[in-house]
Amino acid sequence: MAGPKKRGCLGCSFPVLIIVVIIALAILVIGFLAGPLGKNIVGDIGLPSWLSVPAPEPHLPAPVLFHVLGLPITNTVIAGWVTVIFLVLVSWLITRRMKLVPGKLQAAFEFILGWIYDFCKSVAGEEYGRKFFPVICTIFLFVMFNAWLSLIPGFGSIEIIVHGHEYELLRGANTDVNTPLAIALVSFVFVEYYGLKTLGIKYLRKFINMGGFFRSIGNVFRGKPKKGLSGLFSGFIDIFVGGLETLSELIRIVSFTFRLFGNMTAGEILIMVAAFLIPMAIGWMVYGLELFIGFIQALVFSGLTLAFAAMAVTSHEEEAH
Repeated sequence: MAGPKKRGCLGCSFPVLIIVVIIALAILVIGFLAGPLGKNIVGDIGLPSWLSVPAPEPHLPAPVLFHVLGLPITNTVIAGWVTVIFLVLVSWLITRRMKLVPGKLQAAFEFILGWIYDFCKSVAGEEYGRKFFPVICTIFLFVMFNAWLSLIPGFGSIEIIVHGHEYELLRGANTDVNTPLAIALVSFVFVEYYGLKTLGIKYLRKFINMGGFFRSIGNVFRGKPKKGLSGLFSGFIDIFVGGLETLSELIRIVSFTFRLFGNMTAGEILIMVAAFLIPMAIGWMVYGLELFIGFIQALVFSGLTLAFAAMAVTSHEEEAH
């Protein structure tokens, strides 16, 4: 016997769907009328003041709220601590009672870790993918949840008074240039460490390759001027290429830092402006976009770190083949 036919859309009955649409339209209209756009077009119709959002005042430097052992603690540092505590707590809650048949939360957790692990293996191979996984996974989760936790309503609404000024207690850690810089430095040290550990002194040859230049000078002094002079040009090329490699490694820190910082800061300002123009409506619509951007930024940061680490453990001879 055939079961009853489903009616409605997305599993909802049409009456429920109509109610949801009406509520959404009502929020959109009220938000439009309460915002500066609606007031300029329609005028002030006497809506409660709490529906309005104050004009955004974005500021790049993170304010120092207090000091610990002489170290300045900003609101972005506190937000970073919140992210770490959240990840540790969620990991502990999920793993303390692992089941052979996982529940929904454990299954989702295993899916994320399994997907990152497979990603590491596909880029770096079985051996190095397993070695790179802990750092790559940590970078991915930290960057992504830094972005996602700052989207929680009320995250930046808690204020604290410091020296007579009101500051946000929590602000997205990725919007402070120091946090992306710290992650970029971790990525840099991670790549260079595995390059040196795997290839040894040979890894430094791509930065300092003066062997051909000195051999050419030796040929000149040994009475082989033709051979020595012809090799000087290629020796200069090797030194120049080594300088470019060194510069590219250092520039990577800058590019990693400002890519993450720029995208996250722009996203936060976009939400602030949208919420100001049309309160309760457009800001929520932008949230979905920011969730996607947070995921993409985490994937790009961790993926590039993984790719550079895989390149660092591969010798030039292997690359040539």
